Amino acid sequence: MPATAFSCSFLVLQPRFNSYINPIFRSLSYQLSSSPVPLNGKFSGARLCSALSRAAETESPSGGRSGALSPGPEVTGNMQKIDVNPPKGTRDFPPEDMRLRNWLFNNFKEVSRLYGFEEVDFPVLESEALFTRKAGEEIKDQLYCFEDRGNRRVALRPELTPSLARLVIQKGKSVSLPLKWFTVGQCWRYERMTRGRRREHYQWNMDIIGVPGVMAEAELISSIVTLFKRIGITESDVGFKVSSRKVLQEVLKHYSIPDNLFGKVCVIIDKIEKIPVDEIKKELKAAGVSQEAVQELLQVLYVKSLTELEERLGSNGEAVADLKQLFSLAEKFGYSKWLQFDASVVRGLAYYTGIVFEGFDREGKLRAICGGGRYDHLFSTFGADDIAACGFGFGDAVIVELLKEKGLLPEFSLQIDNIVCALDEDLQGCAAMVANVLREKGHSVELVLESKPLKWVFKRAARTKAQRLVLVGNSEWQRGMVGVKILSTGEQYEVKLDDLK
Repeated sequence: MPATAFSCSFLVLQPRFNSYINPIFRSLSYQLSSSPVPLNGKFSGARLCSALSRAAETESPSGGRSGALSPGPEVTGNMQKIDVNPPKGTRDFPPEDMRLRNWLFNNFKEVSRLYGFEEVDFPVLESEALFTRKAGEEIKDQLYCFEDRGNRRVALRPELTPSLARLVIQKGKSVSLPLKWFTVGQCWRYERMTRGRRREHYQWNMDIIGVPGVMAEAELISSIVTLFKRIGITESDVGFKVSSRKVLQEVLKHYSIPDNLFGKVCVIIDKIEKIPVDEIKKELKAAGVSQEAVQELLQVLYVKSLTELEERLGSNGEAVADLKQLFSLAEKFGYSKWLQFDASVVRGLAYYTGIVFEGFDREGKLRAICGGGRYDHLFSTFGADDIAACGFGFGDAVIVELLKEKGLLPEFSLQIDNIVCALDEDLQGCAAMVANVLREKGHSVELVLESKPLKWVFKRAARTKAQRLVLVGNSEWQRGMVGVKILSTGEQYEVKLDDLK
């Protein structure tokens, strides 16, 4: 590169390159393999136990979180001092938390790709009517809902399945069945917070539309097992409780309980681990279930094996047949050790119709990790023809709690390819040209935007685990060259700007 092509002045790097770099390099004892130096100077991975993994915040008497930033000076005049904490039950995602979130979401998306699913998304704000199908569901009382300026009742989505159903109906015959769709989206519920439960969370959903057979449920559970294996979770850590709503349906039919009570009964039964059994009995009786039917239902709910279920219901019903087929398929897929039959699993949403399942922590320290099932009649509640469908939802908060519990929470740090620094303030524009050349070639580059001493630059390189330092000095620049130092080995050399790779 001819010297006339540049108007910037430059400091000679060679032979003085060594005299600038080596003393600083030696004094910092820089090693690429060593732990990065965080902002506070301490070597700690604890900061990665982040807002993504925090499930419930301890509040101070003033309503803020304990450990929050101390308040600044009092503001006078017309300025109003704001609370620097996010609203209760919500989270910020600073860079270290975003690295963990992106890692988890990338695993969600990669598993979905491996199973041939296509990604979709929907508005966070939906019509309120989309989520108020059935009375008695907790979700109806947990909506963040309001009337917009056009006098329309809208809500922040509390779940993703109704939005998916709406989109399928909207697309109509322009899409061919079966559909295999997935999404990772933010959901909102105003509910009591516990470990792993927040008022906003992100959820991974996978749904199969248009397949009536149990093979669809088997495929979905297989995808979750694949996710667990990818992130280090085994069958000794997590299992799946599996049942079918057809079990309860057959009991209710035996006692001539009307079909229109089915969804309501399931919603009540879903509370069995949350409220006393006597309260369950009272709610079932209030719903119109006879004393005899209540007793039979409760007895069936404590059945823990398919053999016992078959003895009670017989072998000719759909419930037993579907469950036996699912467990048989689990053997073929290779995850039978993850499954256990549990008749008390019914799921809390009224639209489920067949097989239902929940992922659970075998130590019993956490709430359900994920859950789903078949919902063949959801579409007709929106005025469309019914379509066979099943799917699951998998939240982000509980799985991070489990990873933390098992010591499997990965650690991440910022890592860039290059730091580009001008040795003179007049050369900053030239350094920007170098950064652009590298970025156009696909390298990540941190350009030092101010005039900083080399000691600061090396500390920044250590913190970001940069692979190399590119220095722009006057005489080298006039010769079309830049100085390069490989930070892991200490190797240093000059290279033409056009040959910089």
